[in-house]
Amino acid sequence: MLSKEDNDLITQTGQGTPCGGLMRAYWQPAALVSELPDERPVVPVRLLGEDLVLFRNEDGSYGLIGRWCAHRGVDLAFARLENGGLRCLYHGWLYGKDGSCLEQPAEPAHSRFHEKIKHVSYPCEERNGIIFAYMGGGDPPPFPDYDCFTAPDAYTFAFKGLWECNWLQGVEGGIDPSHVSFLHRFLKEDPREVYGQQFREEVAGTGKTLSTLVGENYRPDIEVENTDYGLRVFAIRELTEELRHVRITNLMFPNAFVVPFGNTKVFTQWHVPIDDHNHFWYMILYDFEEPTDKETLLRQRLEAVTLPDYRSIRNRSNNWGFDAREQAELTYTGMGLDINVHDQWAVESMGPIQDRTKERLGVSDRAITANRRMLLRAIADHQAGKRTPGMATDETSKRALTGPLAVDLVTPHEGWQELWRQYEAERRDRSPWASATMRA
Repeated sequence: MLSKEDNDLITQTGQGTPCGGLMRAYWQPAALVSELPDERPVVPVRLLGEDLVLFRNEDGSYGLIGRWCAHRGVDLAFARLENGGLRCLYHGWLYGKDGSCLEQPAEPAHSRFHEKIKHVSYPCEERNGIIFAYMGGGDPPPFPDYDCFTAPDAYTFAFKGLWECNWLQGVEGGIDPSHVSFLHRFLKEDPREVYGQQFREEVAGTGKTLSTLVGENYRPDIEVENTDYGLRVFAIRELTEELRHVRITNLMFPNAFVVPFGNTKVFTQWHVPIDDHNHFWYMILYDFEEPTDKETLLRQRLEAVTLPDYRSIRNRSNNWGFDAREQAELTYTGMGLDINVHDQWAVESMGPIQDRTKERLGVSDRAITANRRMLLRAIADHQAGKRTPGMATDETSKRALTGPLAVDLVTPHEGWQELWRQYEAERRDRSPWASATMRA
């Protein structure tokens, strides 16, 4: 349970808010590279409550500037892409990617009025299919050496989706390890291939699918560790007197989590405010051993959303596709095979902004309470000018932020703490790209 004041503090991210200031100190996903087609690489973006326009120049660099022209306020999402910037259709003002006004054709030839104009602009960089923006003050921080950023493009896949609720609900859903025992249960097997199929694949050494295994063992021991990047979350399930199931996920502060996705895959997923009532999730999936089948993964995701808004076909307007017969016979939710929809229902059903003054948290919610403590402390530290978790300030701190390590395996009772690290080291040894160096 939180006070209303604290709930407002950690959910409001608009300009001038304390949490918004913290979020702007980190690189945030702004769009998928695929949203900028060659025929017109210009797209409107709403990010952290700000209306912006993202574009790609002929040299391949990106610009992210304010959507409304500084002259008369018309929409630059329709501007012409030319001469190294965006030219307003109304009077021809030309803006560079740094927000400088390069030309004002209707002004006198000798005028230097354009030099007084500095439009809203933010630096951008691309990483594995996602364009990131830095909206904070001063020089942008370096990108950490996280796996999602260092993996070669061929071993990755990026996508996004719209969830109609506050960003923090999405993050808290991702770091909650006990919900998988219920929300993602399958009552019987289904051969259709959809996102999240690994929940219906056999866990090595058990003869059971992950869905069945976690469903039968619904009371995990949950441990949470503070790390340089955020939190490491252990969910340990006692299978037999000899065996344990160990699942390790992570909070990548402030608004991403890292989750194992089968034996060789992991994904990092950011939950990025559009405004306080809506957000996009962005994902980079990476495979340690095999190049990703981007075509199949893209087809599966596109079958589930509408474009260009990336809204799930199953959503609040149609009760997330709920079917009572399916709930009785196939899935625990009755909302289809796509586990992403299950998560979406859980967080959207709370309302646009969850009222945390009315909730009751238990021992199984350790990761949730740990994250909130970290977030509240980080907001205060950021305002005081102190370093916050996951913040790379120079090359040394950049290289220290690696992984995070995310595994899903069955181990003997004794020595599991060493065995999961051994498993991760061996996976990296087999990988054609991953660093064998592991940090706690």
